[in-house]
Amino acid sequence: MKATYIDYKDTNSFSKTLLAYLAADEELVNFYGNSPNIAGFEKQIELKSSFTFESRTILVDQLKRQYGSLLADSPQVAANIELLTDQNTFTVTTGHQLNIFTGPLYFIFKIVTAIRLASDLKKNFPDKEFVPVYWMATEDHDFEEINNTRVYGKKIVWDVPRVSGTGRMDTGSMEQVVRQYCSMLGLSENSTKLTAMVEDAYRKDRSLADATRVFANALFKEYGLVIVDADKPELKRLFAHIIEDDILHEKSFYAITETSQLLEEKSFQAQVHARECNFFYLTDDFRERIVRNSDGRFEILHQEIYFTEAEIRAEIQSHPERFSPNVVMRPLYEEVILPNLAYIGGGAEIVYWLQLKANFDQFGVPFPILIPRNSAMITDDKVAGKIFRLDLTFKSIFKPTLILQNDYVKRHTTHRLNLRDEWMEINAIFGKIKLRTHKIDPSLTPSAEAVKARLKKAMNNLEKKLLKADKRNHEEALIHIERVKEQLFPGGGLQERTENFATLYIKYGDDLVNELVKHFNPLDFKFTILY
Repeated sequence: MKATYIDYKDTNSFSKTLLAYLAADEELVNFYGNSPNIAGFEKQIELKSSFTFESRTILVDQLKRQYGSLLADSPQVAANIELLTDQNTFTVTTGHQLNIFTGPLYFIFKIVTAIRLASDLKKNFPDKEFVPVYWMATEDHDFEEINNTRVYGKKIVWDVPRVSGTGRMDTGSMEQVVRQYCSMLGLSENSTKLTAMVEDAYRKDRSLADATRVFANALFKEYGLVIVDADKPELKRLFAHIIEDDILHEKSFYAITETSQLLEEKSFQAQVHARECNFFYLTDDFRERIVRNSDGRFEILHQEIYFTEAEIRAEIQSHPERFSPNVVMRPLYEEVILPNLAYIGGGAEIVYWLQLKANFDQFGVPFPILIPRNSAMITDDKVAGKIFRLDLTFKSIFKPTLILQNDYVKRHTTHRLNLRDEWMEINAIFGKIKLRTHKIDPSLTPSAEAVKARLKKAMNNLEKKLLKADKRNHEEALIHIERVKEQLFPGGGLQERTENFATLYIKYGDDLVNELVKHFNPLDFKFTILY
């Protein structure tokens, strides 16, 4: 593949806040820690060097338990897990929900960004080790967000009732949806390989967490990707003191709410909102919010379960795994149990992380460097050739279809389609008319201006009709522009946000990930176009 890069701002696809962060806007410097560059990582390594050997040992033990027999066929992963016991080993982490079959393409981009960043950091700090980590959002309960994917534009849905955290759901009911997915893959060496990976992951009656680990490991084990399921009592125990502090004293609510207000005062929109209690109560049957009632007791909503303050303290100490962090506390949990340097997230994730630094500070947890995941578009020489033959560029292709078509006609027309010269002549005539009417009666001046305005509007409409008429002379090219846009922006949005990776894997096989790792540059902050 060949690669070209454009600025994120030129895609018109990313938020004001993210662009401000990438531009190191002074208005945002108080909302994050070290900067996303090599100098920032040097400081972050020093900051995270206090991560304890005890925590490392617990983490490694849990990872070995989670992987089990998978490690026998994943030597790079096994080696990276062992490295995590060393005080000179650090992680770079991305997280995502358990989308079936990986969901949209950007799932792959997130993980590749982590892999490439770990490799780049090793080159810059050869005396240290860096492990890419995928944090599975196994406790998430938004099943409707992850129970579907799209292949060749067709939506495939795992339509069953949600149970508890999605990671605990049984994939035994996925038989039909696996068949549907695999039937879309066609017949080729790559489709056969992908089908085998999918069936091995999702047709063995595993939990969705375990199935996702098996599938992601099959795709990325050669790069030593370590996959973490934090829905475990041993890991939650490391976080228990913060769970108790948040539930009993509402410290996170006050810190995050104040930060959110400060961001909004600077015209940056808050993405998430903290609650007085930012934990759910999680069992195999349900995941429900914890709220404090007016009588001082803690209620598990919709379950008729109540705790006094003393009882909930005891519950946290005895069963920390039953306390599931929400979106504002999950980042803190992650940084408590990992020797982590950086979090890699999508645009919306980076924005809500900016709301969290004060909360990290009050609990004494180092805030990670925030790295926007690499964003990309993947096409081929055939489509690239069409773009160039249409006198377009990879930068201009991000403009709306109508603008591209109008610009094309204006560049290639044999006629003059604007009436600027004529309007200048008419404008001069109206200057004389205004002068005459003013001499006769000054009150007539607004009437003259109104006539001029109506004529200007009429001439603008005439220009549009001239352009529309001339479009018929370029109809074939305009159809090609529309088709290229539809191909590169399915549904009118970025390719990475809708399509599953399967169609690209069928075409490129294992070279797909290899090429992404080769061409992604996580610290350059550019949109990547591969063809």
